[in-house]
Amino acid sequence: MLIAAERLWTEGRLAEGLAVEADAGRIVALRPLGPDTPDLTVSLLMPGCTDLQVNGGGGVLFNADPTPEGIAAIAAAHHRLGTAQILPTVITDAPEVMEAAAEAVIAAMGQPGVAGIHIEGPHISPPRRGTHDPRFIRPLDERTMAVLRRLRRADVPVLLTLAPELADPALLREAAGLGVVLSAGHTMATAAQTRAAMADGVTMFTHLFNAMPQMTSREPGVIAAAILSEGWCGLIADGVHVSAEMLSVALAARPRPDRCFLVSDAMPTVGGPDRFSLYGMEIHVENGALVNAQGSLAGAHIDMLESLRRLIAMTGMPLERAIAMATDLPRQAMDLPALAVAPGTPMRDLIALDRDLHLQDLPR
Repeated sequence: MLIAAERLWTEGRLAEGLAVEADAGRIVALRPLGPDTPDLTVSLLMPGCTDLQVNGGGGVLFNADPTPEGIAAIAAAHHRLGTAQILPTVITDAPEVMEAAAEAVIAAMGQPGVAGIHIEGPHISPPRRGTHDPRFIRPLDERTMAVLRRLRRADVPVLLTLAPELADPALLREAAGLGVVLSAGHTMATAAQTRAAMADGVTMFTHLFNAMPQMTSREPGVIAAAILSEGWCGLIADGVHVSAEMLSVALAARPRPDRCFLVSDAMPTVGGPDRFSLYGMEIHVENGALVNAQGSLAGAHIDMLESLRRLIAMTGMPLERAIAMATDLPRQAMDLPALAVAPGTPMRDLIALDRDLHLQDLPR
């Protein structure tokens, strides 16, 4: 099978005039098309997206089904929508739920689409908990450290979101030393506390702007410290969590513009029904947002390709930079090997898009 691409994502840029030869579900060659007649021509060929924050999909919530089967269902739902790999994300819950989630990911590593685990909470700030259940919030402790050690012994990439101002700096340093990626989120940290946390190993910020105190002229807080740092910042580009103007401000102000990436914060409604249960409460889609009975946001109803399209529409970002934010950059933030349009890459890890950036059929 010879597939020609009008544009093809390779080595961090869009190239023209290239084609891939595929056989038995894998790329066997990447080369100029030349005079050959392709079996298929697509507008854009690129790696599938990588999403570091996936709470659920296809009607499955990871917290409610922390099993390899639950992970497989979530990954499959997102794969159908253009995401090649995910970090299944377990949010604040009983310690047993985190432990079950960790064991499920260890068992699922090697399954298509599973890149590691994101543990979001329970070590967060109660005033910035969002929809996280306050009954389960606690400081970073030995029980979680044991989970982190277990995951890293199994060579599982781990992302841990916490409020760093509430964590023992020695435990932060130990977790970072294990290779855990530490991300500040659901936090009340001041700018000074944020800088101190980065010195102790924090390298990332979870869904920038959301579940954080907002900047003021005399209290820059964690948001300003994050924007002005060289840390990695995840952004939800659904137009609900962050306005177009604030997205543009953050992107324009970074000293290193290549340190922002997209996350979906997807819930089970992505690729699934329009409502689900979280902590015994019904969450439903309303005007494109996920809300609880009080009308508060509870995760996001968006996938990564839709995030990419909205990011471009809201900010006018060039296509190349937007693609990087959905593919290469989240992987760099987690020190994951790149997914590349290159010999040996499974076809399941690639997506083809039309000129409006919607999925085209691609042989697998």
